[in-house]
Amino acid sequence: MLDDFPRPHPVQPRGSWVARKTLALLGWRITFEGLPARQGVLIVYPHTSNWDFFVLLLAKWALGLSAKFWGKDSLFAVPVLGAWLRWLGGVPVKRSAAGGVVGEVVRTMVQCQAGDASFWLALSPEGTRKWTPGWRSGFYQVALRAGVPLGTCCVNFREKTVVVSHFYKLSGDVQADMQRIAQAFQCAVGKHAVQAAPIQIIEK
Repeated sequence: MLDDFPRPHPVQPRGSWVARKTLALLGWRITFEGLPARQGVLIVYPHTSNWDFFVLLLAKWALGLSAKFWGKDSLFAVPVLGAWLRWLGGVPVKRSAAGGVVGEVVRTMVQCQAGDASFWLALSPEGTRKWTPGWRSGFYQVALRAGVPLGTCCVNFREKTVVVSHFYKLSGDVQADMQRIAQAFQCAVGKHAVQAAPIQIIEK
């Protein structure tokens, strides 16, 4: 399955060899061929365990991705933890005001495009470790409205792999786009596999 952007991808971040070595010692492998643009949205699936954060944080450093990520606003209110999360690139989100957050991120993306500044948003479309009937639509709205690539990060705890390999131009046809996205996540296996949400957008 080919994505919508020619390879080799032009943006090739330099990652940390320490993080790569640490992942290797833990038995994890990463597949990554760069980014197709300096701005975009990267969706991570599945999210079924607290271990996801630590594995993906190491992967982020190993790949050299200076990506932002959304997190529950209550976590950022905790002293020290909140400051640490912001340092890592975390952006606090109130679930009751998700629409406002989407608009703010879109504006930031557009500004970064105009100034050729790097801005990637990485997030879990499930929004929780617990089972849900589908994905939240924020990732789709941001990528579509900002006109930026949507990338996939497939996590497989069984084989200990993190695969960042497919990037798409969203068409606005949600069903067709989601069918393509689902193909990229055929390799996905969560630490608690039964808690992985079906790959479909649900509206809140």
